[in-house]
Amino acid sequence: MDWLGPEEWQAVALSLRVSLWATVASLPLGILAAYALARWSFPGKQLLNGLVHLPLILPPVVTGYLLLLTFGTQGPVGGPLSELGIVFAFRWTGAALAAGVMAFPLMVRAIRLSIEAVDPRLEQASATLGASPPWVFVTVTLPLILPGVVAGAILAFAKAMGEFGATITFVSNIPGETRTIPSAIYAFLQVPGGEDAATRLVLVSVGVAMGALLLSEWIARRVAARVGGA
Repeated sequence: MDWLGPEEWQAVALSLRVSLWATVASLPLGILAAYALARWSFPGKQLLNGLVHLPLILPPVVTGYLLLLTFGTQGPVGGPLSELGIVFAFRWTGAALAAGVMAFPLMVRAIRLSIEAVDPRLEQASATLGASPPWVFVTVTLPLILPGVVAGAILAFAKAMGEFGATITFVSNIPGETRTIPSAIYAFLQVPGGEDAATRLVLVSVGVAMGALLLSEWIARRVAARVGGA
């Protein structure tokens, strides 16, 4: 327990909190977006696909600045929300929003591939028996794509843990409020003698990322085996 100092533990705890909320909050929308891209045909589908994957292409600083313009207290979305007491800019909630946006493409990609691997005839057979589209999804599609959902969620969590550019642009680097592991590493490297603390946090970051990847593979295999044996 003495391996990390108080500031380092604070950064680790905040990163876990931010990443968890970023993943949980974006998962329903990620499933919806993945299903729409995999199964639906509608005007603007390619535009939606581009918007979903835009954070992968844009520099993270640009994404953070766009979030600040949109969700800042003077922004078109952040302004009305701030009047209701909901503030994202320079708060840990904003860090979760930025991390969720940056991790969203990875989540959607994993879930979309799982949906596309499901035979549409299985869904059509259930529909011909009178099941409504939401019930078909819950009883047929969701169990079959569960490994992809789990893998996508864990990969998104790992990506959120490592998010830096968009986060520091949108919510700055405030100790105890928005200083996640990447921001703390950056801060430690700016002061003399901070290399040891930065190195410890780098090791924590690598361990969490590798652990998340291995866990996603293990859970996906377990869920796939259970679904296949059902």
